[in-house]
Amino acid sequence: MLIQINTDKNIEGTVELIAHFTEVLKESLDRFDEQVTRLEVHLSDENGSKNAGDDKKCVLEARLKGANPVVITTISATLHQSVKAAADKMFLTLEKNLEKKRVQS
Repeated sequence: MLIQINTDKNIEGTVELIAHFTEVLKESLDRFDEQVTRLEVHLSDENGSKNAGDDKKCVLEARLKGANPVVITTISATLHQSVKAAADKMFLTLEKNLEKKRVQS
């Protein structure tokens, strides 16, 4: 599974940040390595420099082999919380979708 991380103008996409979140996502979604060809990650700070509560957004788009992409969006107080919540939601969604696919086969 290829993981591609993109940031908006309000988040500095440092090598350390990319490496950290790549590892977090690999650990969370490793089970689906064979089914997901690419995971696109979009990180943004909705309020920019304003200090306003829950404004760190994470959008995950999982490209599945032979199926439509799955998109998850979360907004939390920190980037780490947002990425972790999105990874957890993606795990449950992929598990559910792939189980449905197995049952139909």
